[in-house]
Amino acid sequence: MTARAVKRAYKYRFYPTGSQEQLLRRTFGCVRVVYNKALEERTAAWHQHGKSVNYSQSSAMLTQWKKTEEYSWLNEVSSVPLQQALRHLQTGFSNFWGKRSGYPRFKRRHARQSASFTQYAFRWNAGQRALTLAKMTEPLDIHWSRDLPEGAVPSTVTVSLDTAGRWFVSLLVEESIERFDSVDRAVGIDLGAKDLAVLSTGEKIAPARMTRTEEFLLSRAQKAVSRKVKGSRNREKAKREVAGIHARVADRRRHQLHELSTRLVRENQTIVIEDLAVKPMMAAGNGRCKTGLNRAIAQACMAEFRSMLEYKCQWYGRDLVVIDQWFPSTRLCSSCSAQTGPRGFTGLASRVWTCSSCGTAHDRDINAANNILAAGLAVPVCGDGRSLAHV
Repeated sequence: MTARAVKRAYKYRFYPTGSQEQLLRRTFGCVRVVYNKALEERTAAWHQHGKSVNYSQSSAMLTQWKKTEEYSWLNEVSSVPLQQALRHLQTGFSNFWGKRSGYPRFKRRHARQSASFTQYAFRWNAGQRALTLAKMTEPLDIHWSRDLPEGAVPSTVTVSLDTAGRWFVSLLVEESIERFDSVDRAVGIDLGAKDLAVLSTGEKIAPARMTRTEEFLLSRAQKAVSRKVKGSRNREKAKREVAGIHARVADRRRHQLHELSTRLVRENQTIVIEDLAVKPMMAAGNGRCKTGLNRAIAQACMAEFRSMLEYKCQWYGRDLVVIDQWFPSTRLCSSCSAQTGPRGFTGLASRVWTCSSCGTAHDRDINAANNILAAGLAVPVCGDGRSLAHV
C-alpha cells in the first residue's frame, strides 16, 4: 500500500461560554453583512455598468466600509472571517461562470451560520488540544469524539451554528492516508428513490427514512410553531424543536451514507454509477405523486452519496466511473441487450418485467445495476482513482 497526503476536515461539537457565544454570533452577523453587501455591489456593477468586480476590489471596498460610521461595527470582530467571506463569494462566482452551480444567493439570518478562521486568527495547542479563536481569552470547550491525526496542525478552522442551535467546529488538516490494496472486484450501483442503492450483486439498501414516531413529533412541533406569535421567543424555540428533529434524521442518513460508501470503496476496485440529474427527477409527476416523489428523492441524498464516493475513491486509489444519465439502463435486457423494458412512468411502476426477446425475467433495479456495471467496464479509466469517465 502507498500513502497519499490529502486535506481532510474533522468536525466536532463544542459548547461556547456566554461571552464566546456573543462574540461568535456577532461575527456571524458581520460575515453575513459583508457577504451580502459584496454580492449586491458586484451584481449592481455588472447590471449597471457591465463591469466585473474581483476579490481584490471587493476587499478594497471592505476597507472603505469599515471607515464609515454606518459600518464601523465591522471592526469589533476579527477581520479574517470577513476576508474569508469575500473569498467564498469569489469561489461562488467562479463556480457560476464555470457552470458548476447557480448564481450566488444572499445569506439568510435564520439559516445555518458559519465563519472561517485561517492560521493567523486562532491559536492551536496540540499538547492540550486547545483551540482559541481570535479575540477570545479562553479555548473552546470541544467534545473530542475522535482524535486528530498525530502531529496534525489545523490550517483552517470553521465555526458553525445550525438551525437546531448546535455549535460545530471543523478543523482542516493535512493527513497521510494509506491506499487500499487492489482487488479484482467491480460493482454497478443503481440509485433511486425507493431504495437508496441497488447493487449489481443483487443487494438492496433502503434509505434511512423518518420513523413514524419522528413523523408524529414533527407534525406536533410544526403545529406548535404555527400557534406561536411571529417574532416571539416562543416561536423561535418551537422552530428549533422542528429543526432538531430534522437534524437527527439528517445525521442518521449521513451516517448511513458514510458507512455504505466506505464499504463499497473498500470492497471494490471499480465503482460505476449514473450521472443522475436530481432537479429534473424532482420535477416529474404531479399532485400528490409529485410531492411524495420529491420527498423520496430528497431523502435518498443521491448527490451527497456521489460526492462521498468521489473523494473516497481519490483517497484510497479506486476508480469511479460515471456513465451518462441518458444511458437506457432500465430498458436494456442485461441478458440479450435488447431494449424491451417498459418506458416512462409505466416503467417506474413496474418492479419486475420479462424481456420479450429472450424471455428472461428481470428485477428492474438489479437489471439496471448490471447494465450500469457492464457500461462502466467498457469505458477505459486511468486507474488512479481521480478520473471520471462518461459514456
